Amino acid sequence: MKITILGCGHSLGVPVIGCKCPVCTSDNPKNKRLRVSVLLEINGINIIIDTSPDFRQQMLLTNINKIDAVLYTHDHADHIHGIDDLRQFNALQDEVIQTYGNIEIMTAIKKRFAYAFNDKPNSGAMFRPAINANMLPEATLHEFTVKGINIIAFEQGHGKSTTQGYRIGNFAYSTDVDTLSDRAFATLAGVECWVVDCLRYTPSYSHSYLERTLEWAKRVKAKQTILTHMAHEFDYDTLSAELPTGVFAGYDGMVIEI
Repeated sequence: MKITILGCGHSLGVPVIGCKCPVCTSDNPKNKRLRVSVLLEINGINIIIDTSPDFRQQMLLTNINKIDAVLYTHDHADHIHGIDDLRQFNALQDEVIQTYGNIEIMTAIKKRFAYAFNDKPNSGAMFRPAINANMLPEATLHEFTVKGINIIAFEQGHGKSTTQGYRIGNFAYSTDVDTLSDRAFATLAGVECWVVDCLRYTPSYSHSYLERTLEWAKRVKAKQTILTHMAHEFDYDTLSAELPTGVFAGYDGMVIEI
């Protein structure tokens, strides 16, 4: 499995518009963070988790020309508003793209982007995306398959709402989370690589923060814990120097193979 961090920034991205802080004005490319998303390449199958507003830019930085599935963590704008650019993959593949999320997530996305959930256009001109919503049960845990790949979706707390985390083989992805149940931790047991939310140094009402994420990392004991959804409070070099063994600050374009 090859994992590419397409974006590891929070909802505003980094640099933040109009901000003159040291991170936003940094020359370090690892301080430039597109909105959060990840690409998984598994034996020729390409799976995207979330289509961020930066999706087009992220795709131009990869070498893929097909998407087999999109998994959605939730329906917030910074995770879905690149959905329209799936249409070029429709054109390249000449097929409807399969998307997955629980009933609440996919119902909200279908309401916001109703035009995308019709049959594939016959004109040959791909003027809108053509996607199919695969609605997973609203459960704390659900297993399903995408082209023979087993995936476990598990519930995460996100302030007053919930999001879906995903485990695929020995990889797990937990963005936009501030609480995890014992059942979620049981699902994470034995992962080799865990990409997990870490917004900033100080607590947030709906995201994890450094102290909490490091506590979680000790419990999960993944070989690699990679921080994502990071705001401009984090300077890459400073944060990296502070992290314990096995925990890494994510950066756009980071590649992990397990």
